[in-house]
Amino acid sequence: MPRTLLLFALALFAAIQGPAAAESAATLQDYSAEKIRLVIRVDDVGFNHSSNMALQRLLDEGCVSAVSVMVVSDWLDEAVAILKDHPEVSVGVHTTLNSEWKLYRWGPVLPADEVPTLVDEWGKFFGTRADLMANGPDVDEVEKEIRAQIDLAIAKGLNISYIDHHMSAAVETPEMRKRFELIAADYGVVISRYFGERYEPVMYSVPPEEKADFFVSEIAKLEEPGLYLAVAHPGADVPEMQVLRDLNETGPANMSQHRQAETDALCDPRLRALLDERGIELVGYDTLGERFRAEMYRPDGTPIYGAPAKP
Repeated sequence: MPRTLLLFALALFAAIQGPAAAESAATLQDYSAEKIRLVIRVDDVGFNHSSNMALQRLLDEGCVSAVSVMVVSDWLDEAVAILKDHPEVSVGVHTTLNSEWKLYRWGPVLPADEVPTLVDEWGKFFGTRADLMANGPDVDEVEKEIRAQIDLAIAKGLNISYIDHHMSAAVETPEMRKRFELIAADYGVVISRYFGERYEPVMYSVPPEEKADFFVSEIAKLEEPGLYLAVAHPGADVPEMQVLRDLNETGPANMSQHRQAETDALCDPRLRALLDERGIELVGYDTLGERFRAEMYRPDGTPIYGAPAKP
């Protein structure tokens, strides 16, 4: 190739690649300052059939960018089958160390006798964090079980980009949090809420009949550029959900109605129209992990284990 033609080709390549290269070099702080970006994370996927059917509806007609899957239920395979058809969303393991429903209990992925401090006399997880901690969970058993849950998700074929924790049971003590962070590093995944996400809007306690209006109106109020996180718990108001009662006092009595309403809120056509109109970008943890894994820090601003403090 003549030298002049080679130089022209190199210049053209640099011009094409320039914006992308600049973007990839941006810091998390720069990225957050550019525009409003929103992670819509849905939790408890795979815990029963209703949650999976709600996920299917969300993927077909709603707004979601991160899906947190529980792997301790017999409904895991159905969730996996649904997600394999939707590589556009990021997938995480909703690590689980408690089982909060009356009459519907799950236990560890590992045999109960390998994690005896994590289970009750029936080999099931405890219903509340308080009961778990009262049993003196061994941190080595906690780590083993979390790793087993991630291994199962990977073995089932899920493309895991992040982990989080069901009702915070897996990070209840500083040592448990430290192990959680080390596990994420070992598997090359990131942790939800470790990118400075502003945790809003929160619709968990909003009455079911008000959730959709609340969520759309709160998104409309977002003005300041930044990275935001909205968490929902999808489900359907069907008998499978209606019979469940939370062992935690803070759980809503009409839980099935709440979960139906949160599904409806994320499928409300006003939400998609608003995101498009305002140029609010939905992002997942796959994107955040690829670009800013090294910049993660805890939600309280303290550094993760072995990392420098947040500037």
